[in-house]
Amino acid sequence: MIVTSSSSIANPPPHLPPPTPSTTSKNPNNAFLPISRRDLLAALTVTAAPFALHPMSLQNTASARGLFQMPPVRLINRYFLVRAGESEYESWGVINTNPVAKTSVDSGLSEKGKKQAVRAAFDLKEMGACDTSCWIWPSITQRAYQAAEIIASVNGVTRSNIVPEYSEEKKEQVFLDARGLGAYEGKKLEAVSEVYASDTISPRIKPPPIDDGTPNESVSDVFVRVTQLMSILETQYSADTVIIVSPDSDNLTILQAGIVGLDLRRHRELSFAPGEVRFVDTNSVPTYKQPASAVYKCLNPPNCT
Repeated sequence: MIVTSSSSIANPPPHLPPPTPSTTSKNPNNAFLPISRRDLLAALTVTAAPFALHPMSLQNTASARGLFQMPPVRLINRYFLVRAGESEYESWGVINTNPVAKTSVDSGLSEKGKKQAVRAAFDLKEMGACDTSCWIWPSITQRAYQAAEIIASVNGVTRSNIVPEYSEEKKEQVFLDARGLGAYEGKKLEAVSEVYASDTISPRIKPPPIDDGTPNESVSDVFVRVTQLMSILETQYSADTVIIVSPDSDNLTILQAGIVGLDLRRHRELSFAPGEVRFVDTNSVPTYKQPASAVYKCLNPPNCT
Protein backbone atom coordinates (compact mmCIF):
# COMPACT_ATOMS: atom_id res chain seq x y z
CA MET A 1 0.00 0.00 0.00
CA ILE A 2 1.35 3.37 -0.97
CA VAL A 3 1.18 5.94 1.78
CA THR A 4 1.92 9.59 1.32
CA SER A 5 2.21 12.26 3.91
CA SER A 6 2.27 16.02 3.94
CA SER A 7 3.98 18.33 6.37
CA SER A 8 3.00 21.82 7.31
CA ILE A 9 5.26 24.71 6.37
CA ALA A 10 5.90 27.21 9.09
CA ASN A 11 5.12 30.87 8.35
CA PRO A 12 8.26 32.99 7.97
CA PRO A 13 8.97 35.39 10.82
CA PRO A 14 7.83 39.00 10.31
CA HIS A 15 10.47 41.39 9.03
CA LEU A 16 11.86 43.73 11.65
CA PRO A 17 11.87 47.47 10.95
CA PRO A 18 15.25 48.92 9.98
CA PRO A 19 17.21 50.47 12.84
CA THR A 20 16.89 54.18 13.37
CA PRO A 21 20.18 55.87 12.60
CA SER A 22 21.80 57.65 15.48
CA THR A 23 23.28 61.10 15.11
CA THR A 24 25.87 60.48 17.80
CA SER A 25 27.70 57.16 17.72
CA LYS A 26 28.81 55.70 21.03
CA ASN A 27 31.19 53.41 19.14
CA PRO A 28 32.92 55.57 16.54
CA ASN A 29 35.59 52.96 15.74
CA ASN A 30 33.02 50.16 15.11
CA ALA A 31 34.69 48.04 17.77
CA PHE A 32 32.93 45.04 19.32
CA LEU A 33 31.41 46.24 22.58
CA PRO A 34 31.40 43.90 25.59
CA ILE A 35 28.15 42.03 26.22
CA SER A 36 27.00 40.30 29.36
CA ARG A 37 26.02 36.61 29.42
CA ARG A 38 22.46 37.58 30.42
CA ASP A 39 22.13 39.89 27.41
CA LEU A 40 23.55 37.20 25.09
CA LEU A 41 21.10 34.53 26.28
CA ALA A 42 18.21 36.95 25.96
CA ALA A 43 19.23 37.84 22.41
CA LEU A 44 19.51 34.16 21.42
CA THR A 45 16.08 33.41 22.90
CA VAL A 46 14.44 36.20 20.91
CA THR A 47 16.23 35.17 17.72
CA ALA A 48 15.33 31.49 17.98
CA ALA A 49 11.71 31.98 19.00
CA PRO A 50 10.24 32.38 15.48
CA PHE A 51 11.85 29.09 14.44
CA ALA A 52 10.79 26.99 17.43
CA LEU A 53 9.47 23.60 16.32
CA HIS A 54 6.07 22.32 17.25
CA PRO A 55 6.17 18.73 18.61
CA MET A 56 4.28 17.58 15.52
CA SER A 57 6.98 19.12 13.34
CA LEU A 58 9.57 17.01 15.14
CA GLN A 59 7.49 13.91 14.48
CA ASN A 60 7.25 14.76 10.78
CA THR A 61 11.00 15.30 10.64
CA ALA A 62 11.64 11.90 12.21
CA SER A 63 9.62 10.19 9.49
CA ALA A 64 11.14 12.25 6.66
CA ARG A 65 12.02 10.51 3.41
CA GLY A 66 15.53 9.17 3.25
CA LEU A 67 15.61 8.06 6.91
CA PHE A 68 14.97 4.46 5.92
CA GLN A 69 14.86 1.75 8.55
CA MET A 70 14.09 -1.94 8.66
CA PRO A 71 11.37 -2.97 9.08
CA PRO A 72 10.06 0.15 7.32
CA VAL A 73 7.26 2.16 8.87
CA ARG A 74 5.91 2.65 5.36
CA LEU A 75 6.95 2.27 1.74
CA ILE A 76 6.38 5.21 -0.59
CA ASN A 77 6.79 3.08 -3.71
CA ARG A 78 5.50 -0.26 -4.94
CA TYR A 79 8.16 -2.96 -5.29
CA PHE A 80 8.59 -6.23 -7.16
CA LEU A 81 11.55 -8.52 -6.46
CA VAL A 82 12.93 -10.65 -9.28
CA ARG A 83 15.73 -13.17 -9.27
CA ALA A 84 17.44 -13.39 -12.64
CA GLY A 85 17.34 -16.69 -14.49
CA GLU A 86 19.99 -19.36 -14.28
CA SER A 87 23.51 -18.34 -15.32
CA GLU A 88 25.98 -20.38 -17.34
CA TYR A 89 28.04 -20.95 -14.18
CA GLU A 90 24.94 -22.19 -12.35
CA SER A 91 24.10 -24.52 -15.23
CA TRP A 92 27.54 -26.08 -14.71
CA GLY A 93 26.85 -26.45 -10.99
CA VAL A 94 29.68 -24.05 -10.03
CA ILE A 95 29.62 -21.24 -7.44
CA ASN A 96 30.68 -17.92 -8.97
CA THR A 97 30.36 -14.74 -6.90
CA ASN A 98 33.59 -12.90 -7.75
CA PRO A 99 32.54 -9.41 -8.93
CA VAL A 100 35.45 -9.38 -11.39
CA ALA A 101 33.52 -11.90 -13.52
CA LYS A 102 30.06 -10.36 -13.13
CA THR A 103 29.98 -8.90 -16.65
CA SER A 104 31.53 -11.94 -18.35
CA VAL A 105 29.61 -14.03 -20.86
CA ASP A 106 29.64 -16.99 -18.46
CA SER A 107 27.83 -14.86 -15.87
CA GLY A 108 25.07 -14.34 -18.41
CA LEU A 109 21.84 -16.30 -18.77
CA SER A 110 22.00 -19.92 -19.83
CA GLU A 111 19.44 -21.17 -22.36
CA LYS A 112 17.30 -22.33 -19.45
CA GLY A 113 17.89 -19.00 -17.72
CA LYS A 114 16.62 -17.06 -20.74
CA LYS A 115 13.36 -19.01 -20.62
CA GLN A 116 13.08 -18.32 -16.88
CA ALA A 117 13.61 -14.60 -17.50
CA VAL A 118 10.88 -14.58 -20.16
CA ARG A 119 8.54 -16.30 -17.74
CA ALA A 120 9.36 -13.69 -15.10
CA ALA A 121 8.63 -10.91 -17.60
CA PHE A 122 5.19 -12.33 -18.36
CA ASP A 123 4.52 -12.89 -14.65
CA LEU A 124 5.14 -9.18 -14.09
CA LYS A 125 2.88 -8.34 -17.02
CA GLU A 126 0.11 -10.50 -15.57
CA MET A 127 0.57 -8.81 -12.19
CA GLY A 128 0.20 -5.39 -13.83
CA ALA A 129 3.58 -4.23 -12.60
CA CYS A 130 4.14 -1.79 -15.47
CA ASP A 131 0.56 -1.01 -16.51
CA THR A 132 1.08 2.67 -15.77
CA SER A 133 4.85 2.95 -15.66
CA CYS A 134 7.75 1.34 -13.86
CA TRP A 135 11.47 1.57 -13.22
CA ILE A 136 13.69 -1.49 -13.51
CA TRP A 137 16.72 -1.58 -11.18
CA PRO A 138 19.05 -4.48 -12.07
CA SER A 139 22.51 -5.37 -10.91
CA ILE A 140 24.98 -4.95 -13.76
CA THR A 141 25.85 -8.61 -13.33
CA GLN A 142 25.37 -9.97 -16.84
CA ARG A 143 22.40 -12.25 -16.14
CA ALA A 144 20.54 -9.62 -14.12
CA TYR A 145 20.89 -6.96 -16.80
CA GLN A 146 19.88 -9.43 -19.52
CA ALA A 147 16.80 -10.31 -17.48
CA ALA A 148 16.01 -6.61 -17.08
CA GLU A 149 16.12 -6.11 -20.85
CA ILE A 150 13.76 -9.05 -21.37
CA ILE A 151 11.37 -7.67 -18.73
CA ALA A 152 11.45 -4.27 -20.40
CA SER A 153 10.76 -5.71 -23.84
CA VAL A 154 7.75 -7.78 -22.73
CA ASN A 155 6.27 -4.98 -20.63
CA GLY A 156 6.77 -2.13 -23.09
CA VAL A 157 9.32 -0.31 -20.91
CA THR A 158 11.82 1.99 -22.62
CA ARG A 159 15.54 1.50 -22.12
CA SER A 160 15.72 4.85 -20.31
CA ASN A 161 13.69 3.28 -17.49
CA ILE A 162 16.32 0.60 -16.90
CA VAL A 163 18.55 1.99 -14.14
CA PRO A 164 21.54 -0.14 -13.12
CA GLU A 165 22.10 0.46 -9.41
CA TYR A 166 25.14 2.61 -8.66
CA SER A 167 27.24 3.57 -5.65
CA GLU A 168 28.54 7.13 -5.95
CA GLU A 169 30.90 6.53 -3.03
CA LYS A 170 32.64 3.52 -4.57
CA LYS A 171 32.08 4.59 -8.18
CA GLU A 172 30.76 1.15 -9.02
CA GLN A 173 27.68 -1.02 -8.85
CA VAL A 174 27.70 -2.82 -5.51
CA PHE A 175 24.30 -2.88 -3.81
CA LEU A 176 22.95 -5.81 -5.85
CA ASP A 177 26.11 -7.79 -6.51
CA ALA A 178 25.67 -11.48 -5.76
CA ARG A 179 26.61 -12.28 -2.17
CA GLY A 180 30.34 -12.96 -2.02
CA LEU A 181 30.99 -16.48 -0.75
CA GLY A 182 34.77 -16.24 -0.26
CA ALA A 183 36.59 -19.57 -0.23
CA TYR A 184 33.52 -21.34 -1.65
CA GLU A 185 34.25 -19.66 -4.99
CA GLY A 186 34.60 -22.30 -7.71
CA LYS A 187 33.17 -25.12 -5.59
CA LYS A 188 30.10 -27.16 -6.40
CA LEU A 189 26.76 -25.45 -5.80
CA GLU A 190 25.88 -28.06 -3.18
CA ALA A 191 28.60 -26.63 -0.93
CA VAL A 192 26.55 -23.48 -0.37
CA SER A 193 24.46 -25.44 2.13
CA GLU A 194 27.38 -25.06 4.56
CA VAL A 195 27.08 -21.27 4.30
CA TYR A 196 23.36 -21.39 5.01
CA ALA A 197 23.97 -23.62 8.03
CA SER A 198 26.21 -20.89 9.46
CA ASP A 199 23.57 -18.26 8.63
CA THR A 200 21.11 -19.97 10.96
CA ILE A 201 23.56 -19.58 13.86
CA SER A 202 24.32 -15.88 13.44
CA PRO A 203 23.86 -13.28 10.68
CA ARG A 204 27.42 -12.10 11.36
CA ILE A 205 29.26 -15.29 10.43
CA LYS A 206 31.27 -14.82 7.25
CA PRO A 207 32.31 -17.55 4.82
CA PRO A 208 36.08 -18.30 4.93
CA PRO A 209 38.11 -15.67 3.03
CA ILE A 210 40.04 -16.18 -0.19
CA ASP A 211 42.78 -14.13 -1.85
CA ASP A 212 41.35 -13.97 -5.39
CA GLY A 213 39.27 -10.84 -4.77
CA THR A 214 36.00 -12.61 -3.98
CA PRO A 215 34.30 -10.96 -0.98
CA ASN A 216 33.28 -13.15 1.95
CA GLU A 217 30.01 -11.59 3.09
CA SER A 218 27.86 -12.35 6.10
CA VAL A 219 24.10 -11.90 6.10
CA SER A 220 24.64 -8.64 8.01
CA ASP A 221 26.97 -7.37 5.27
CA VAL A 222 24.33 -7.98 2.61
CA PHE A 223 21.66 -6.49 4.85
CA VAL A 224 23.59 -3.20 5.04
CA ARG A 225 23.82 -2.79 1.28
CA VAL A 226 20.23 -3.76 0.45
CA THR A 227 19.06 -1.32 3.13
CA GLN A 228 21.18 1.38 1.47
CA LEU A 229 19.57 0.50 -1.86
CA MET A 230 16.07 0.85 -0.42
CA SER A 231 17.00 4.18 1.14
CA ILE A 232 18.07 5.46 -2.28
CA LEU A 233 14.92 4.17 -3.99
CA GLU A 234 12.60 5.58 -1.35
CA THR A 235 14.32 8.96 -1.66
CA GLN A 236 14.61 9.08 -5.45
CA TYR A 237 11.08 7.98 -6.36
CA SER A 238 7.61 8.77 -5.09
CA ALA A 239 4.48 6.67 -5.68
CA ASP A 240 6.30 4.76 -8.44
CA THR A 241 6.73 1.08 -9.24
CA VAL A 242 10.26 -0.28 -8.95
CA ILE A 243 11.35 -3.73 -10.13
CA ILE A 244 14.53 -4.93 -8.42
CA VAL A 245 16.43 -7.58 -10.39
CA SER A 246 19.09 -9.50 -8.46
CA PRO A 247 21.57 -12.06 -9.80
CA ASP A 248 21.11 -14.29 -6.75
CA SER A 249 18.57 -15.26 -4.12
CA ASP A 250 20.36 -14.01 -0.99
CA ASN A 251 20.03 -10.30 -1.81
CA LEU A 252 16.28 -10.72 -2.12
CA THR A 253 15.69 -13.05 0.82
CA ILE A 254 17.66 -10.80 3.18
CA LEU A 255 15.85 -7.73 1.85
CA GLN A 256 12.44 -9.34 2.21
CA ALA A 257 13.28 -10.64 5.71
CA GLY A 258 14.24 -7.11 6.72
CA ILE A 259 11.05 -5.61 5.29
CA VAL A 260 8.70 -8.05 7.01
CA GLY A 261 10.70 -8.18 10.24
CA LEU A 262 11.74 -11.81 10.00
CA ASP A 263 14.83 -12.91 11.95
CA LEU A 264 17.67 -12.63 9.43
CA ARG A 265 18.98 -16.03 10.50
CA ARG A 266 15.96 -17.49 8.74
CA HIS A 267 16.29 -15.61 5.44
CA ARG A 268 16.87 -18.85 3.57
CA GLU A 269 13.25 -19.84 4.23
CA LEU A 270 12.29 -17.10 1.76
CA SER A 271 14.49 -18.56 -0.99
CA PHE A 272 13.89 -17.34 -4.57
CA ALA A 273 14.08 -19.80 -7.46
CA PRO A 274 15.73 -18.58 -10.69
CA GLY A 275 13.23 -16.37 -12.52
CA GLU A 276 10.89 -16.04 -9.53
CA VAL A 277 8.89 -12.83 -9.05
CA ARG A 278 7.37 -11.52 -5.81
CA PHE A 279 5.38 -8.43 -4.96
CA VAL A 280 6.51 -6.72 -1.75
CA ASP A 281 3.55 -6.53 0.62
CA THR A 282 4.49 -5.17 4.02
CA ASN A 283 1.12 -6.28 5.39
CA SER A 284 1.80 -9.91 4.56
CA VAL A 285 4.24 -11.62 6.93
CA PRO A 286 4.92 -15.28 6.15
CA THR A 287 3.54 -17.74 8.68
CA TYR A 288 5.85 -20.53 9.75
CA LYS A 289 5.25 -23.59 11.87
CA GLN A 290 8.24 -23.47 14.19
CA PRO A 291 8.94 -24.62 17.74
CA ALA A 292 7.76 -22.24 20.44
CA SER A 293 11.38 -21.39 21.23
CA ALA A 294 12.01 -20.03 17.72
CA VAL A 295 12.57 -16.32 17.19
CA TYR A 296 9.71 -15.18 14.98
CA LYS A 297 10.39 -11.52 14.36
CA CYS A 298 13.36 -9.20 14.48
CA LEU A 299 12.41 -5.60 15.21
CA ASN A 300 15.95 -4.26 14.98
CA PRO A 301 17.84 -6.15 12.27
CA PRO A 302 20.57 -7.19 11.96
CA ASN A 303 20.66 -7.25 15.79
CA CYS A 304 18.56 -10.37 16.15
CA THR A 305 19.14 -12.39 19.31
